[in-house]
Amino acid sequence: MTETISTLLLRNLSDVFGENDPVRRRAAVDEIFDEDAVFYEPNGVYRGREEIDRIAGVIKATHPDFEYQPLAEPEVTGDGGRVRWVSGVPGQAPAYAGTDFIVARDGKIVAVYLFFDELP
Repeated sequence: MTETISTLLLRNLSDVFGENDPVRRRAAVDEIFDEDAVFYEPNGVYRGREEIDRIAGVIKATHPDFEYQPLAEPEVTGDGGRVRWVSGVPGQAPAYAGTDFIVARDGKIVAVYLFFDELP
């Protein structure tokens, strides 16, 4: 299935990094990430679907009750896009914020760049 860049950004937040169930998370990784995708974040670089799935599970395990909430609709230009978001326990003040930038090819994410932001 070919996804739009906006959909890829939102699915990355909810279906990969926001998913507690490892089977559903892995299925989403396989659906939306290119086999050789790379995830860049301030503490490391993770290459390939296996590593992206693994680190998404590690991150989610540190705060299983948190949900990601986009602050606005994703912005898209060319083969890339970004979405600003906050994360925390629903109904409470957000614990942290960030921006995801992606590069896509043939309807799959080939690179994700995560930047942490100041809380709005």
